[in-house]
Amino acid sequence: MVAAIREYGLKFQVWPNDHPPPHVHVSVEGEEVRINLVTDKFMDEPPPGTRRAIMEAYRKHREALVQVWKDYERERG
Repeated sequence: MVAAIREYGLKFQVWPNDHPPPHVHVSVEGEEVRINLVTDKFMDEPPPGTRRAIMEAYRKHREALVQVWKDYERERG
């Protein structure tokens, strides 16, 4: 089951069988970008004018997103 958090028109998703590195998918303005959960850096360029809002919401939910990734990783074995 995909874990999702919605805030400020953003949707953060962690997929259960996703590939390394640990990351979260962020849907914004019809596009998707990824943020590395280890470095806290964008893996894709966000749409113009959205970087700040994405990072504010990401920082707010980072701990929960990292925990979801770890839980999925533990389930994968």
